[in-house]
Amino acid sequence: MSYVNRPTGEVINEPVAVAPVVDYHDRVRWGPIISGLLVAIATQLILSAIIAALGAGSIEASGRPRTITPNVAGNVGIWSTIALLISLFTGGWVTTRACGPMNRNTALLNGAILWATTLAVSSWLLASGVTGAFGVAASNAGEVINQLQQQGGVNVPQTTPTAQQAREIAANLRSGLWWFVFGSLLGLIAAMIGAAVGARSPRTQANYT
Repeated sequence: MSYVNRPTGEVINEPVAVAPVVDYHDRVRWGPIISGLLVAIATQLILSAIIAALGAGSIEASGRPRTITPNVAGNVGIWSTIALLISLFTGGWVTTRACGPMNRNTALLNGAILWATTLAVSSWLLASGVTGAFGVAASNAGEVINQLQQQGGVNVPQTTPTAQQAREIAANLRSGLWWFVFGSLLGLIAAMIGAAVGARSPRTQANYT
């Protein structure tokens, strides 16, 4: 900054120091993280309900429902994973957007904590039997299966699985667990990307010396 000293006509230049606004002392912001968690869960429930409704509608409108059910179930699983990524991205964006200005590293940290909190809360809800739309669908499906088994007074006998059936169960379990790990890591990336996108850069202020 420069100005003219009127009595002498001398031009005086003053150096300008630009200092960034101090970032938060505590890097973890639990208020915004809880807000992002609620938004992520709500988004996931809505998207899952839409996907499940579309899948059930396609089976209902099909002329061969038993044949296309496995394919529809696979498609619903894939789209549910995509819905999970969208919900975590949205939750990460809300988390950092609800905070004040922060640097990228702090935003990524809060996004990772949001992902971990969402995973823990979702696991607790599943263990408690609170599964939202999918819980209702699974309950209704169980009732239908029980009705089919009891039609005509015939009960399906419970038998010990053979060696081949045990191998198939183990293979399905292995695939499900690896899919869970893969989807969880993708969810971590989505939450961190959303947090980085939603973060506001620290403002700068000019100090004159």
